[in-house]
Amino acid sequence: MTTAKKGLQAPAKKPHAMEESLQNLKGVGSKKYEALTKLHLTTIYSLLTHYPRDYEDRRMVTPISDLVTDDRQSVLGTIIKLEERRTARRMTILTALIGDGTGYLRLTWFNQQFLKDKLTVGTRIYAVGKITPAYGGRGQLAMSPVADYAILSEGEEAETGILPIYPATAKLNQKFFRGLFAQLFEDGVDIPHLIPETIENKYRLLRREEAFHEVHFPEAYASLTLARERLAFEELYLIQCGLLLLRQKYLSERQGVRHLMDGELVQRVQAALPFQLTEDQARAVHEIKRDMEKALPMRRLLQGDVGSGKTVVALLALVKTVENGCQGALLAPTEILARQHYEKFAEILAPTEVRVELLVGGLGKKRREEIYQALSDGEIDLIVGTHALLQEGVRFASLGLVVTDEQHRFGVEQRAALEKKGGEYLRPDLLIMTATPIPRTMTLTVYGDLDVSRIEHLPPGRQAVRTYCRQQASRGKIYDFVESEIAQGRQAYVVCPLIETGEEDETETEREERRLSAAVDVYEELQKGKFRRRRVGLLHGRLPAKEKESVMRAFHRGEIDLLVTTTVVEVGVDVPNASIMVIEDAERFGLAQLHQLRGRIGRGAHRSYCILISESRGDTAKERLTLMETTTDGFKLAEEDLRLRGPGQFFGSMQHGLPDLKMANVLGDMDILLKARQAAQETMGNAALAKEAEKSLSLIYQEFFRRIQAV
Repeated sequence: MTTAKKGLQAPAKKPHAMEESLQNLKGVGSKKYEALTKLHLTTIYSLLTHYPRDYEDRRMVTPISDLVTDDRQSVLGTIIKLEERRTARRMTILTALIGDGTGYLRLTWFNQQFLKDKLTVGTRIYAVGKITPAYGGRGQLAMSPVADYAILSEGEEAETGILPIYPATAKLNQKFFRGLFAQLFEDGVDIPHLIPETIENKYRLLRREEAFHEVHFPEAYASLTLARERLAFEELYLIQCGLLLLRQKYLSERQGVRHLMDGELVQRVQAALPFQLTEDQARAVHEIKRDMEKALPMRRLLQGDVGSGKTVVALLALVKTVENGCQGALLAPTEILARQHYEKFAEILAPTEVRVELLVGGLGKKRREEIYQALSDGEIDLIVGTHALLQEGVRFASLGLVVTDEQHRFGVEQRAALEKKGGEYLRPDLLIMTATPIPRTMTLTVYGDLDVSRIEHLPPGRQAVRTYCRQQASRGKIYDFVESEIAQGRQAYVVCPLIETGEEDETETEREERRLSAAVDVYEELQKGKFRRRRVGLLHGRLPAKEKESVMRAFHRGEIDLLVTTTVVEVGVDVPNASIMVIEDAERFGLAQLHQLRGRIGRGAHRSYCILISESRGDTAKERLTLMETTTDGFKLAEEDLRLRGPGQFFGSMQHGLPDLKMANVLGDMDILLKARQAAQETMGNAALAKEAEKSLSLIYQEFFRRIQAV
């Protein structure tokens, strides 16, 4: 499929603007537009960045007599015979026998009944797919299944060249998208430049309009590579500029709190700990203290697995700010987690003069106002709380350090709101903790504005959780084992991927085959069956906040033997007595998420077990679950998760609400990322170029830019 160098030649009429609605394009009526919106395609820009997921090389058609098995090839022939049949499992198989004068080939489609009326004997068809020996064909070959095809009318030629394959739907097929792009480039598009010309020239980047054209109408794989590199560079460059701009704002707008070297209080608290810091913990403490002793505000991320000892590192930093005459605040995502931190801090600091307080939503009005006043008067040194810390009434006398636990649970605006409580002129230091392992290849992209400390090894004494993958047939035996653990006084989790049946858009056949477990269904099944004599609880995200807190508190106190839950328990409370976790339909979870869930157990003196139930026969799912059985390193699992699943919508849940990548792949494009970061540093170090980059950010990544401006 070819088209002129659209975007390079002057169009006959006014070119389309990037923000223009797709409804202005021919062939996009109300029904098509509605279907496009479901793919989040509403404007010319969103369509331009609806990049192909793959390409089909149709530059060569192979005669049927020359086909080779196990190769993906293209053929052109005439339909000689059609046959349709149904299997015992209600699958429809449509087979067409085609010939091209050199031989015959069977084409097979599964569950595509709508093709029956389109395919007729005598019709010419172009088909692409993997060639295999035909079942029972006595030497005949088959294309099973057909990957792509085109039914040709009389005299029509098949599309040739390198054809894009777009993410599509039944209502929006490949022909529709290719026609839409042909029209778009024929009309012309006003494509603004986002990268300063000096940067573009220095890094030898293809011009933006050429890159867009080549991605959708590639002339050769070499030029397609250059176009892809340009667009990936652009994405990563703008994100890096945004992160550097965010960092500049933090460091320039207000002066930081400059802490002095450690005094007696910090040394006394560290010496009183019932354990010695590990090498990783000690290094993290050193890095944090070094930052706190600078005049610039600290902005540091502390990464470490569940149970790696991040909290004690944070406590020592908080004690340091108190010793310097400042107040410290720890923001936790849930009330029960906040209470747990508070109780731990209060116990360790009991022999000292440090005044610790808890502020959560459940407090009465009178008690809340007493805490507000004490904070404002400087009578509280260290406050632990939930979102209640963000309330307007909260004022600090001298806030020196803000710690946030589980950073992805808080938006950048929420943390900024707490930091601004430090006063008009001073910006408190910021320590962000996360138990979500971020792959090394992602750190530069996601946390380009932060310094990073990592705790990579668990403290001695933490027992590795024994992990096993089992099929549904073993489910009865698995729950017998869970019962035996509970009989010994232990507690257990059962984790399910869905809240209730029927909430996903699947056919009954698909649902039956996948045998998806729903938390509500499993809860009722176990409560009325195997565990009817046990105390069974239910926890999921749709419960009111107070009810969730109540259930987790009861589990923590040992009042629930078996907790059936969704991933809401991923960020939970420390229950040392919980020694077993069963994860239903484990293939539905990512590796990093499975590892986070597994971190809820193995926190006490008892041997702990994680059992993954899965019927999946897919190679990727099997590989992921085998990795869970053999690997306990969260960072390694995160790297593998990224490799197996791809970046996908990785950024959406991250700290800044970063835009998801449409072209760049941080696994395969590490070299582009490093160049883009270098270019971003050069840009933000030059006032004129920085102004250009800010304008581009506001144009393309409005939400990300708005968040930066709000800080």
